[in-house]
Amino acid sequence: MPGYKSHRGVQKMVDEDRYCIDVLTQVGAAKAALDAVALVLLQDHTEHCVVEAIQAGDGSKKVLELNQAVERLVRGR
Repeated sequence: MPGYKSHRGVQKMVDEDRYCIDVLTQVGAAKAALDAVALVLLQDHTEHCVVEAIQAGDGSKKVLELNQAVERLVRGR
């Protein structure tokens, strides 16, 4: 997973006492990678789990769950 590798890269840079701005640049890249993973997960969840629940007549719970997940992601910034 790209976010995990980025995290290891940031940790290595800190351990090596690399220049702060370089570490911050890598932190930004790691955050972008994790955001991309989160977006793919949200899309997949919506296209499969939420759609299936709606088709089965039990969409309200999944829509609420999806909304809460999006809220957590947005507030976590």
